[in-house]
Amino acid sequence: MVQVSEKMTLPSHTVQNGSVSVDSGQSRLRELGYKQELKRDLSVFSNFAFSFSIISVLTGITTLYNTGLTFGGPISMVYGWFIAGGFTMFVGLSMAEICSSYPTSGGLYYWSARLAGRNWAPFASWLTGWFNIVGQWAVTTSIDFSLAQLIQVIILLSTGGKNGGGYEGSKYVLIAFHGGILLIHAILNSLPISVLSFFGQLAAAWNLLGVVLLMILIPSVATERASAKFVFTHFNTDNGEGIGSKVYIFVLGLLMSQYTLTGYDASAHMTEETKNADKNGPKGIISAIGISIIFGWGYLLGITFAVTNIPFLLSEDNDAGGYAIAEIFYLAFKNRYGSGVGGIICLGVIAIAIFFCGMSSVTSNSRMVYAFSRDGAMPLSSLWHKVNEQEVPINAVWLSAVISFCMALTSLGSLVAFQAMVSIATIGLYIAYALPIFLRVSLARKSFVPGPFNLGRYGVVVGWIAVLWVVTISVLFSLPVAYPVTSETLNYTPVAVGGLLVITVSWWILSARHWFTGPITNI
Repeated sequence: MVQVSEKMTLPSHTVQNGSVSVDSGQSRLRELGYKQELKRDLSVFSNFAFSFSIISVLTGITTLYNTGLTFGGPISMVYGWFIAGGFTMFVGLSMAEICSSYPTSGGLYYWSARLAGRNWAPFASWLTGWFNIVGQWAVTTSIDFSLAQLIQVIILLSTGGKNGGGYEGSKYVLIAFHGGILLIHAILNSLPISVLSFFGQLAAAWNLLGVVLLMILIPSVATERASAKFVFTHFNTDNGEGIGSKVYIFVLGLLMSQYTLTGYDASAHMTEETKNADKNGPKGIISAIGISIIFGWGYLLGITFAVTNIPFLLSEDNDAGGYAIAEIFYLAFKNRYGSGVGGIICLGVIAIAIFFCGMSSVTSNSRMVYAFSRDGAMPLSSLWHKVNEQEVPINAVWLSAVISFCMALTSLGSLVAFQAMVSIATIGLYIAYALPIFLRVSLARKSFVPGPFNLGRYGVVVGWIAVLWVVTISVLFSLPVAYPVTSETLNYTPVAVGGLLVITVSWWILSARHWFTGPITNI
């Protein structure tokens, strides 16, 4: 186990070592017992860009807008966004404080090991690590699958729409798109970090500009617009799922917002490649969440002002086959100009944003695999933590792409099974977020030594709010989403997350506890 003397916090600027200037993040990494193996070349903006691109409000809101419209409609989206966003910021602040103290690629699982104390460290890091890594793979799977679905809808609309004899691909075409997208992402992630940094910054700019463009353009082009009263006060109870309770409906509508606001642990996983990471890693986490909340709300408002007929947008008989945002865009241009081409181009803007989102997600996955295998937690660990001449963990990149593709293969057998797999993307990942925060406010409450970024006396209060929010959403998102409950309508989230928990703990009891000792220093 790592035993490092921590008598003072590190300064947040570049440390002077004699006449040689040593990066404070690199200096801290060495204190934690790790060699600098990855290229430390990312600025604070680049670090922010990776998390912001994975949160990608264009991706999350577009993908789950149907869920928001179905469960509560405008009210659950417009106000639910701020509720989910506010509590997510508490989670992000707590993670940022811990990240400042422990800026390593391992991120969450390393934090758990340091905060759990000598006796619990191996198990805490094992459990956190596997929830984090499987959650990340599920995120990549769902991002690239949603891009494949959007491409399919773009093709459908471009060939005449569902009511005009447009081409509807089979589930095999969909999985082929998914595989092709992952292949391109793996190739891009095999390039040096300096190239990825450029793509990351481009992705962040694309997301920001795309949101601004679409939130202004779509309601401006639409010939019929919703009133402010509709956008800010209409509550849709006509969900067709047998649920009448308004509170229950509102809670289910929160899923869209909470699913979107995930993935910001990327800033932590990129800290070994970020300059002055003990300060800039936390900045990346907090700024990615804050800017996403602001721009996401603007995007939600803009799109919702173009909504006039919720049942029609959700109907599988419309031209987009029930893909609400695609139908909104297509109708806006078709009704004004007689052609929906402009709407299809706007969908292309979103498709590129989702592509960048998936690319950044694979980057984050690979750094987690690299760190977890460096500490010997994965089968064939020595293979996965190798870096190439460009200082890229190349094997970890390709492993992440292959596993994400395999997870998507469940969609060929059953969409229910696939949705269960993807549910780990939200709940599984948030459990991984909450574990180190819980340890920080409980076992390590008095022993935690903060880094340059810290919450001072508010750290424990903010941490408990974050933990309680994760517990709350874990319960809420495990509730049935339709009644009566059948094998087709059952919410398999607790089955998937519970299954992951059982496998991880069983593996620990039967085998891993004999050989996994937690993070291993390599200096």
